[in-house]
Amino acid sequence: MAPVVSPPIAVITGGSRGLGRSAALHLARAGTDIILTYQSQAEAADQVASDIRALGRRAQALRLDVGQSGTFAAFADQVRMTLQGWGAERIHALVNNAGIGTHAAFQDTTEAQFDQLMNIHLKGTFFLTQRLLPLMADGGRIINLSSGLARFTLPGYAAYAAMKGGVEVLTRYLAKELGPRRITVNTLAPGAIETDFGGGTVRDNAAINQVIASQTALGRVGLPDDIGGALEVLLSEGAHWINGQRIEASGGMFL
Repeated sequence: MAPVVSPPIAVITGGSRGLGRSAALHLARAGTDIILTYQSQAEAADQVASDIRALGRRAQALRLDVGQSGTFAAFADQVRMTLQGWGAERIHALVNNAGIGTHAAFQDTTEAQFDQLMNIHLKGTFFLTQRLLPLMADGGRIINLSSGLARFTLPGYAAYAAMKGGVEVLTRYLAKELGPRRITVNTLAPGAIETDFGGGTVRDNAAINQVIASQTALGRVGLPDDIGGALEVLLSEGAHWINGQRIEASGGMFL
């Protein structure tokens, strides 16, 4: 991140669990104050905020449904009030992480499933970023979460992967348009990770876990801290010249 007088501040969507939680804790350990969002798991989000404060950093958990773009103006006001309470004016990083997974064959995917995925992953990322830009410091960072499924194909993820492909294109456009403000925008694409995402299949189904591990160069399925660590690197000062790129953190899946 660009050097600032006060500690940097990051907004992380979907920070109550999984990859978002790991990212929040990694960044807090590196000296970043955190505003994290949750949709329904208030208790889990409050626990993450408490863990961050125990690390000596400031933290605030705010409710947000990234699939409801009509709520983004009110959310931005909450972020602004949080900043004011901290004696700050700007955020320095935005991690668009919140999302859901839907597994359905192409011919069985409903319009409702498609619309839900689009609203959360693509429309949500587009308009939440737009809404928070006035609160972002020049020289800030944006990381959009994609998926390895935008590179390789597995049956049942056509709609989900299509949204993530859209996010990757959006990332490049944002990097170009926000260049004059020295705001970098990159995509981080995790591979299969042991979380409760998609019903926890990768974590809980030993057979599926082993199949994925056998197709991964490093010989195992990813863990949340593998992605939290990658996000920490991409938001570090040493990564300031990386811009408009897709970085896959999959341990080498399907090479």
